[in-house]
Amino acid sequence: MKESFWAIMIVGLGIMSIFLVYYFQTVTNTSEHNYELLKETTEAAMFDALDLAAYRNDETVRIDQEKFVASFLRRFAQDATLSHTYKISIYDVHEQPPKVSLKVDTFDMGVAFSLGTDQTRMALSNRIDAILETKYEKD
Repeated sequence: MKESFWAIMIVGLGIMSIFLVYYFQTVTNTSEHNYELLKETTEAAMFDALDLAAYRNDETVRIDQEKFVASFLRRFAQDATLSHTYKISIYDVHEQPPKVSLKVDTFDMGVAFSLGTDQTRMALSNRIDAILETKYEKD
């Protein structure tokens, strides 16, 4: 009888460890996907928002704030995972020199738990501060 309880405990621990490995793998993949998506989308949106007229006139590198926000949201929405809820916070957009500060909170649809009457949802946060760098050689 004693050996059967040990067998049940080992099987239970095995199932629990498989669940924990799956959970942490999902969290890690989600965080990595969101960071790469945030980084690539920010860079592409900054290049989309470059003010070419200002560069042609007096060779200043600047971005248009409205174009950046529109391009960022469009690009992020195209590649975002549909099984998550996102909250995008744009803290700072400097037009010249081009600098942006963003934060994306990701809420998993399936991960929520209740403590009493309050429902709590776990969020993964990714933050990026980006400066547009260009290769500039003035003769």
